[in-house]
Amino acid sequence: MNQKSGKASMKPEQPVYILNSASIVGTKEGQGPLGLLFDKVGEDDLFGCATWEEAECTLQKEAVGLALDKAGLKPEDISFIFAGDLLGQSMATSFGISTYQIPLLGVYGACSTCGETLTLGVMSIAGGFADKCICVTSSHFASAEKEFRFPLEYGNQRPLSATWTVTGSGAFVLGSEAAGVHGKARARITGMTVGKVVDYGLKDSMNMGACMAPAAAATLEQHFKDFDTVPEAYDKIITGDLGKVGQRVLIDLLRDKGYDISEQHMDCGIEIFDGESQDTHAGGSGCGCSAVTLSAYVLKQLEEGNWKKILFLPTGALLSKTSFNEGMSVPGIAHGVVIESIG
Repeated sequence: MNQKSGKASMKPEQPVYILNSASIVGTKEGQGPLGLLFDKVGEDDLFGCATWEEAECTLQKEAVGLALDKAGLKPEDISFIFAGDLLGQSMATSFGISTYQIPLLGVYGACSTCGETLTLGVMSIAGGFADKCICVTSSHFASAEKEFRFPLEYGNQRPLSATWTVTGSGAFVLGSEAAGVHGKARARITGMTVGKVVDYGLKDSMNMGACMAPAAAATLEQHFKDFDTVPEAYDKIITGDLGKVGQRVLIDLLRDKGYDISEQHMDCGIEIFDGESQDTHAGGSGCGCSAVTLSAYVLKQLEEGNWKKILFLPTGALLSKTSFNEGMSVPGIAHGVVIESIG
């Protein structure tokens, strides 16, 4: 059983299905263009907790619980949970989902974590190592600012190239059957391309779109080669959080490689906020950005038949407080997931 495709891609012998999913976001996200599509919008960004970090833990806990409820499943029905976040030692994951007592495989891909968890979940099910998995990730504006930039109390100004970390969590229940307890699955995953670390030497953490775009371009180029396909094969090619600056860089880089994705490209960070009225500058970012947009908006388009096949490509900036303080560059990574409607 050879499920490898090309150098860095995989094509499951049988599709793996997204049985159901859940999206929970903060107040700012609820006021954006996709606000009515999310499953739950918090009344305040602390979600009833004492700290921002506890709030993010609550986001993951509630997203997993809601995804299980929507799928008609219990924690004991799940083989593994793949999860990660932006905080040190992935503490939102460790503290947030511990009560479920599902075997955990924690991952870190920065803002590409949604794509990484989905890839690992599909590999486990397609390889016969699991029956059902949950993939979940989260981010929180205030906890991310505290972790990577400045605490909110500092009141620093943000350049126009900066993105706004999304407060949100998205959870996905994967399985091998096209229908779950509560009816037809939302979509099917038919291919994955694993990205590699790409570092162009950029050091501006306030322009992460430009830092991540080269990794997105590298993964897309590899994907087209591995599957012998072209951008026109997809209704949409959806990056996670490049924002307006990163989008321009990505399109230019791929044109130099002979691929034009300008007609198909969409970015979750651009879609989730109204850049004019919400003062988010280049757009949204964070692990939660691509996850909640996929769950609330992208899968809905596939379910309704507006799109038949999309390439979902979350992007991550692999910096840390230590690397930034020591003047190191900001490497990027991106993972591609082919998602199709069931019809």
